[in-house]
Amino acid sequence: MIGNITSENGYINYSEEIVANIVGVSTMECYGVVGMASRNAKDGLWKLINGENLSKGVKVRSKDNELFIELYIMVEYGTKISVIANNIIQKIKYNLENYTGLKVSSITVNVQGVRV
Repeated sequence: MIGNITSENGYINYSEEIVANIVGVSTMECYGVVGMASRNAKDGLWKLINGENLSKGVKVRSKDNELFIELYIMVEYGTKISVIANNIIQKIKYNLENYTGLKVSSITVNVQGVRV
């Protein structure tokens, strides 16, 4: 379990896969993002992930119920990467904290390619 919340009614445990899916969907909603990137360990090449495996471009770590997120994306040619990255960070932080109640400590956006 990557995170949990305790209330008077019981416990809520979040798996790493659920958090990664929320991050992937939130990222794909941002303007300028072409897709998530997955590293092929065999060749060392980055490839575009199709829509059903968005969590594969996301790494999630947890320490003391604080999340540390690292994601790999591909962006659209002609867009300003710093603006895209800031939008992604704000959207992920907002969605995760509102949907799960977990605190997001840091988000690292790695741009692995530019697509025309």
